[in-house]
Amino acid sequence: MSVTFREITEHNWEECVRLQVREGQERFVAPNVYSIAQAKYEPDKVPLAIYKDQTMVGFMMYGRDPDDGRYWILRLMIDKSYQGRGYGRAALQQAIALIKSKPDCSKDLTISFKPDNEAASKLYKSLGFEAEDSADIQDHNKEIVARLPLFEDSGTEQSRSSRL
Repeated sequence: MSVTFREITEHNWEECVRLQVREGQERFVAPNVYSIAQAKYEPDKVPLAIYKDQTMVGFMMYGRDPDDGRYWILRLMIDKSYQGRGYGRAALQQAIALIKSKPDCSKDLTISFKPDNEAASKLYKSLGFEAEDSADIQDHNKEIVARLPLFEDSGTEQSRSSRL
């Protein structure tokens, strides 16, 4: 399955804002309208619509932390009408490839999720993300931070320079 990312523009932002997760999932991801506004005022954040052909099926936002230079996938949501069809996995794989292709790519990619978001946990783990050990995961208000190594530690600089 393949999906594409498209910029959020004056032509599609309202459609993006209307995307919704299933009932009970609202606490797992910020509303798209908030994310779009956040990206407007925080230039290190990149909001993207997820499309299957000409249909918007979800939303993703990534960014590079200005303090440590690490890339994060900050938001990933698939509209309730399209969940369970592989769009989340396809979008995440596409996002990993996109970020890995950046000349300033960090050695790993970071994502976070609520401890009781089992679907996210399974998806991220299946793609190689490893949760950091944390004593805070018993508190459901805390998030689990997971990282995906993008380059071998010993060849990180060499891997990056070969892509330039």
